[in-house]
Amino acid sequence: MNTLSILVLDDEKEITDKICNFLNRKNFKAIGSYTPKHAIKILEQVPIDIFVIDVLLPEMNGIELLKYTKAKFPDIEVIIISAHGTMDMVIEALQAGAIDFMKKPVELLDLQLAIQRTGKYIDLQNRFQIMQNKSSLISIELENSIEKNFIGVSEDIKKVMELATKVGKDRDINVLIFGENGTGKEIVARIIHYASDRRDHPFHPVNSAAIPESLLESEFFGHKKGAFTDAKETRKGLFELANGGSLFLDEIGDMPYVLQAKILRAIEEKKIKQVGSEKEFTADVRIISATNKNLDKLIEEKKFRMDLYHRINSFVINISPLRERPDDIEPLLLHFLNILANNKNRPIPKIKNNVIKELKKYHFPGNVRELKNMVERALILCENNTLDIRDFALPVNKSKISLPVNLNLKDNEIRLIRHALFKAKHNQNKASKYLGISRDALIRRMRKYNITIQKDINTQDTF
Repeated sequence: MNTLSILVLDDEKEITDKICNFLNRKNFKAIGSYTPKHAIKILEQVPIDIFVIDVLLPEMNGIELLKYTKAKFPDIEVIIISAHGTMDMVIEALQAGAIDFMKKPVELLDLQLAIQRTGKYIDLQNRFQIMQNKSSLISIELENSIEKNFIGVSEDIKKVMELATKVGKDRDINVLIFGENGTGKEIVARIIHYASDRRDHPFHPVNSAAIPESLLESEFFGHKKGAFTDAKETRKGLFELANGGSLFLDEIGDMPYVLQAKILRAIEEKKIKQVGSEKEFTADVRIISATNKNLDKLIEEKKFRMDLYHRINSFVINISPLRERPDDIEPLLLHFLNILANNKNRPIPKIKNNVIKELKKYHFPGNVRELKNMVERALILCENNTLDIRDFALPVNKSKISLPVNLNLKDNEIRLIRHALFKAKHNQNKASKYLGISRDALIRRMRKYNITIQKDINTQDTF
């Protein structure tokens, strides 16, 4: 239990000072006041746990002040003291929210016991509230992040869920998630966080590419007041805010090179310094990163640090694009229809037979996010509460043609080799058959592009 902060209000200065001196000697933090007006100012400026109020006061009586306090500061517990307490006054005080009523002259030891009882009650209330908040937070996050948005029946998605849950149980291992935009990388990161014993601490997502370069260091590590022109107050950074929990670095492939060394140091040493400060803070944070970029290529181009790469990829999870798992299209469609129809207070529409068949032919460059947007648009356009494929406005020919956005031959050859190795579970004979080349030709290309087999992780490139 933390040291209780107590405000004592009695217009008799001698009594107030005597009570405060006694309580301070008993290791409480007591503050004295002699008028309601002054006491209210203290309540507005200082965190108070218990308010001890005399009934007979200038300006307003103690019962009125009790009612004001409970209305404006409901978490503060109030003990009323009075030399003229009647049963009616006691009842009125308790009904107004007082936790105790004591008659004057008050024995200091009796007051100490009353404060200790109240302190135990406050401690129990705080613990209950924390547990309630944790339970609520976990259930809401799990419902929103796992049950509601990460839908799928394909083996790929089942594998992702299995890996995320397993790696989540290790509280310290850093995880790197590969996947195209819209595949649900942040949702997987949340699953990892809430599967771990860090679940009671913050999960902080940050888009590494969305922060202006001039504010990067301040955003991640915080700054002291006056550290630079616009630093008008001390501010905590993301590492400090996420302490004990998880920091999700989305689009880490776009992180400026100049920041990567500082991020690496924070991960390795678990220590950070605010901009403008010499004091170090402990940063016990699990790093979960995500990217849709080819980090190997960025390393070759000197745009991403190899040492940082090896720090963040202790465990790798790949999320396949939606076009590679067409079995997930129907459950996702039904899920989004149910959610969106309920949100719009509309009946769930019927679905024509051709809808699922045609959607499975489409390559979904925007993945699950694009499907959700399509469903919302189709729900508006449909007639007679029946969805037709026309309502989805599929781009011309794209339902039949699936081409990578990047048409560079070298890049796609590397991706195809990695994809074949993944599908073959790193068996080179099988991978070479998938590619339609000999095993020797595959090995030559692997050497040419410096592709190594890592059997201890789930390695797959994305298209």
